[in-house]
Amino acid sequence: MEFLKKKFSLEEAKQLSPLVLAFIGDAVYELFVRNYLVHLNNNMPVNMLHNKAVSFVKAHCQSEMMNNLLVYLNTEEIAIFKRGRNAKSATVPKHAKVVDYRIATGFEALLGYLYITDQIDRLNELFEKIIEFKNCN
Repeated sequence: MEFLKKKFSLEEAKQLSPLVLAFIGDAVYELFVRNYLVHLNNNMPVNMLHNKAVSFVKAHCQSEMMNNLLVYLNTEEIAIFKRGRNAKSATVPKHAKVVDYRIATGFEALLGYLYITDQIDRLNELFEKIIEFKNCN
């Protein structure tokens, strides 16, 4: 089976736990950030690339980005985000406010949902918006 090509139907994806969607979305977002940073800074030392990546992926930054993205989402996407935001995680954030962590989880759930349902064009639209208003450190 070609696992990278295996996608879920919308109904199958909606049946998944929002934390499973966030698990996938975390990886999708990390890959997007790394790809974006390497394209901008392909001669930069890896430790500096890592530091730049961390500024994108921390919960506070994801929370800010999600708050900016909300006006661009359709009702289905907002519902997926809210499911992720409201999911009860077994882990407690060490360096993040709980509210930021929950919004970040919803953000990742949305990205995971879009990825596993093969909505790549929509993911790219949201990534472009993220780049436009990326301003957290």
